[in-house]
Amino acid sequence: MRLGVVGHRGYDDLPPLIETLRRLSPSLGISLVLEPALAEFAPDLPTFDDPGSVDALLTLGGDGTLLRAARLLAGRQVPILGVNVGRLGFLTACNRENLEDALRRFMAGDYVSDARMALEVSVTNDGEQPTTWYALNDVVLRQGGKARVVRLHVEVNGEEIASFAADGVVIATPTGSTAYSLSAGGPVVDPALESIILAPISAHSLSIRPLLLPPTAEVVVRVEDDDSDQLVTIDGQVGSTFGSRQRLTVRRAGRVVLLVRFPEMTFFWRMRRKLGWSAPGGDTR
Repeated sequence: MRLGVVGHRGYDDLPPLIETLRRLSPSLGISLVLEPALAEFAPDLPTFDDPGSVDALLTLGGDGTLLRAARLLAGRQVPILGVNVGRLGFLTACNRENLEDALRRFMAGDYVSDARMALEVSVTNDGEQPTTWYALNDVVLRQGGKARVVRLHVEVNGEEIASFAADGVVIATPTGSTAYSLSAGGPVVDPALESIILAPISAHSLSIRPLLLPPTAEVVVRVEDDDSDQLVTIDGQVGSTFGSRQRLTVRRAGRVVLLVRFPEMTFFWRMRRKLGWSAPGGDTR
């Protein structure tokens, strides 16, 4: 197996983890290839430029590193095995201490590959080609440099849903329902249920509530303030500025992201372990 390694260079544990992978790989039939940014940690190992040339990706970092790996794949059906070197690691399959066991189980086929829905996000200027990204977690439209609310106009499948003032809006997948959307008051959604979540950020009206939409919905957001300065961010990592003459269009992507988990790691197992959905001293299995 040709295993690509993507990592967060800011973690001190990164070099020893790469050495652990190097030690284990021959006996497991693994050919290691690193993303170019990691070449300095193992100059003798090959690097990859095309993520489609690997059979699987292993990420060393937190959820942000895994999200970046998903974006690198650009829709290629390559499973991602996440190793948590950070704090929460909600999307990852194991902690750094369990890397060897996780890798052996993965190579033995003792895992589940979850197909996670993604979003296609486009920003359109009048008369210009749209700029397009893909999001596994969410797309966020929020105020840029000013501490003020913005007035948003939202349509779903061509029908006006609402115009409201808020600090912004989060449009999320079920995978992203436990990220920014949850902090904005959105619902927790089992990732087996495909849907699109529309969660206003601090709406200035108690009647504006988070909305759960079918996966076939197309959401269009416009800004009604001429002098506003917004930002669109994809999975909290990339994006662009956004103005009143532009349209933000969000729909289900025609691609999925394959996340590796082990059979015992159900969605609610994660909720108990990662978000504390168990009473003190209760079941955290």
